[in-house]
Amino acid sequence: MADPKGFLKVQKRELPKRRPVAVRLMDWKEVYEQQESGELRRQAGRCMDCGVPFCHQGCPLGNLIPEWNDLTWRDEGRQAIERLHSTNNFPEFTGRLCPAPCEASCVLGINQPPVTIKQVEVSIIDQAFANGWVTPHPPERLTGKTVAVVGSGPAGLAAAQQLTRAGHTVAVYERDDRIGGLLRYGIPDFKMEKKQIEQRLAQMQAEGTRFRAGVEIGKDIAWDDLRARYDAVIVATGATVPRDLPIPGRDLAGVHFAMEYLVQQNKAGAGDTIADQITAEGKHVVVLGGGDTGADCIGTSHRQGALSVTNLAIGQQPPEERPAHQPWPMAPTLFEVSSAHEEGGERVFLASTVEFLSNEVGEVRAIRVAETEFVDGRRVPKSGTEREIPADLVLLALGFTGPEREHLEEQLSVPFDQRGAIERDASYETSQPGVFVTGDAGRGQSLIVWAIAEGRATASAVDKYLEGTTSLPFPVKPTDRPISVSF
Repeated sequence: MADPKGFLKVQKRELPKRRPVAVRLMDWKEVYEQQESGELRRQAGRCMDCGVPFCHQGCPLGNLIPEWNDLTWRDEGRQAIERLHSTNNFPEFTGRLCPAPCEASCVLGINQPPVTIKQVEVSIIDQAFANGWVTPHPPERLTGKTVAVVGSGPAGLAAAQQLTRAGHTVAVYERDDRIGGLLRYGIPDFKMEKKQIEQRLAQMQAEGTRFRAGVEIGKDIAWDDLRARYDAVIVATGATVPRDLPIPGRDLAGVHFAMEYLVQQNKAGAGDTIADQITAEGKHVVVLGGGDTGADCIGTSHRQGALSVTNLAIGQQPPEERPAHQPWPMAPTLFEVSSAHEEGGERVFLASTVEFLSNEVGEVRAIRVAETEFVDGRRVPKSGTEREIPADLVLLALGFTGPEREHLEEQLSVPFDQRGAIERDASYETSQPGVFVTGDAGRGQSLIVWAIAEGRATASAVDKYLEGTTSLPFPVKPTDRPISVSF
């Protein structure tokens, strides 16, 4: 284990400092500074190497967290990245973007702040890339079997890398002009700079994975034609259909889905020229939705020079401490101040949006909101509490309802479940033989760590389908869910 008395000697949880707000709002670089190595090792030394490490269960990947905490404490970075890569293809993504359910289930967290698992993870992979320890692992032999992966987000990339290393010839199709899915277009650069994607794609290309950007399956190539060309197909298209808010004024100019806005900024940051780009510059911005996507819109609006930013959430403000109905080792819903919230703006809870109000030329000028009250278990606007909030730009960050259905239903006849996700069996296979589904397309909107875990598990199922047997890991079943506790 790491320092046997580490959790007694170092009880304070220390994370790397965020760059000053005034400085970071001037650019699109990542928010956090690099943590001093001695401080990082002390934090890794707080790990108790529990007899039953619940962090393994909190993380759907089954990361060997106590092992690489110990190796980090001992300053054995090369062995640490080997342990980390044995369960996680892309720790540079999870270490930056995952909300870390592993930390919520850390045993130390019962009566102390938990180990900084996520920070140790990202430090291990950053050190590995910097020292050239991340190298290609091409297969020793080719099987002659071919697999098409449709979608290049974390689930699709994880499945592709696993299957390539197993010896199959894998092509990843992406309808956007660059590979990366939501990692590329959707996640702001201040949360993850795109060099993180590029260096991982370089490794995958060297291993033999083929990438086909700018090809939309269903339009450029029909789904049934793709199935005929390949021995197996994996649908990893994500849950990209945004949840709308059909209230009066929804069709006004200036009311947009969050992803329309965020993707345009990603492309502008990559050097593309965006005609009629949606921008917050000089505008009063209202963001509807209190989740990560809403926070991404807040941080982006600040960097674009918004006059004001107001974030509205229909629900109650979460508690700052773990509530009784979400005991350890569950991942609790807590009130958090992200880097974007720290940068300014107003957050309002129990706010129900009633109407988008128009100016004389059909543009949004304000929104009418009311307090939220609960009637028969439903959240409804409270009569008599309406007020107006100035708004030149409204961004809807209300979550996602599932994958796009049209071409899949028409061309492959795959069924969808009641949640809007693609139906699949215990081996991630759809009703069409040889067609598998992974990630949010089958699970519904979820976390990046679940996407990678499902990608790895789906690769195992596909390998077994093609070869009759497999040695690839199968970390999660389609029915697995986060840790829950029954009373």
